[in-house]
Amino acid sequence: MKGDAGTLAAEVEGPVLLPGSSRYDDERAGFQAAFRHRPALVVGATRPEDVRAAVRFAAERRLPVAVQSTGHGIVTALNGEGVLITTRRMKTLTVDPDAGTVTAQAGVLWGEVVERSAPHGLAPVNGSALGIGVVGYLLGGGTGLLGRRTGYASDHVRALDVVTADGVLRHVTAESEPDLFWALRGGGGNFGAVTAVETALMPLTRLYGGSLHLAADRPLDLLLAYRAWTSTLPDELTSSLCLMACPPWPNVPEPLHGRYAAHIRIAFTGSAEEGERLVAPLRALGPRLLDTVREMPYTRVGDIYRDPHAPHAYFGGNVLLRALDPTALGTVVDVAGPGAAVPCSIEIRHLGGAFARRSPDRGAVGTRDAAYMLRVMTGGAAAPPAAARPVHRQVYDALEPWTVGRSLNSVYHDGGPLSQEHVRELFAAGDYERLRRVKTLYDPHNLFRSTHNIPPEPSD
Repeated sequence: MKGDAGTLAAEVEGPVLLPGSSRYDDERAGFQAAFRHRPALVVGATRPEDVRAAVRFAAERRLPVAVQSTGHGIVTALNGEGVLITTRRMKTLTVDPDAGTVTAQAGVLWGEVVERSAPHGLAPVNGSALGIGVVGYLLGGGTGLLGRRTGYASDHVRALDVVTADGVLRHVTAESEPDLFWALRGGGGNFGAVTAVETALMPLTRLYGGSLHLAADRPLDLLLAYRAWTSTLPDELTSSLCLMACPPWPNVPEPLHGRYAAHIRIAFTGSAEEGERLVAPLRALGPRLLDTVREMPYTRVGDIYRDPHAPHAYFGGNVLLRALDPTALGTVVDVAGPGAAVPCSIEIRHLGGAFARRSPDRGAVGTRDAAYMLRVMTGGAAAPPAAARPVHRQVYDALEPWTVGRSLNSVYHDGGPLSQEHVRELFAAGDYERLRRVKTLYDPHNLFRSTHNIPPEPSD
């Protein structure tokens, strides 16, 4: 491999690194600190031509390929083999205010898009964390910050530039290659290395939103109150609730230190006056530990969730639910609440609204008729997956009668690729087989790998 690496290094502008080299570990590192790819070779791409060279190199040698930008997901598709292409250096970003679109290369972050769009009175269909990579988020579907109003972020994609397994850089649209365009918008990184994406912006400069932290001495009562509150909301309000123990860390506000609290996140595009009226029932639940819900410019949307910026270890998953059953919620609190065997955070995201609307040009995003997504997460080395896994399993078992699927963007598992049984759960009925047909057409030798790998159909 060393001699071959030298040949590849002569073709690309970015670094080509082997295990044991001084920059190898830094190059393969991502936001997720617990699990990492262990490739035989890492290519730090700086331009689409670098990606093409790396894909051709791997294809000629039948080496598996994975692509990583920020590395927020669980990234263990390569384990001692293959080529990892990192795209964090690919940062070209162009806003077209007349067309209401943005074109972003594979290393661009959502925060950069928010900043560049704002002077034009526009905003992207981004998620809660502005440090997330644009391309990876859109490939997974994207349950956005304003998703009950906008629907899935991937539905707003107009075009993608992608290097397929034959080494060809394709400009993929609904007109040019409809099947591949469909698969890329929600099917993940199974079909090629995306070098850039064009997606629509929305005319928006402000919203009413922020965080409401409540003492959660009676966590089940808060979950039931949230369940009742969300049943009355307009589509313009998207929210979530997270139950968690708040450690005395520098990035955690002092009023929360040592408390078990409910963190409610609000994003509403209506007026501040109407927002105050809608949020009033939550404020009445009390006692309030911290309340930052207010009128804000869209450029401050990262303040709503206050997602951590520093890489760290975490493990968990999610289920999409058609309803929140009170008895099942009681079991969830008993198993993963303040008395859990391992520290857990329980997050419920309100779906419905535009998330559930179907359109002829929808992508491969999974089940769209879910009313809520529930995630269970355990972070830090103090509670490794081996200890957390059975606790999380009890939560999912309790929710199984109301489960309609899983969200691809929120799969945080361990131990390498998912089983095909679990991969099928990420997609709507019939879509998995269509994805396999697209995989067979564009990647018949299964060159591109991910933790949710979709294999090509067997050859005759």
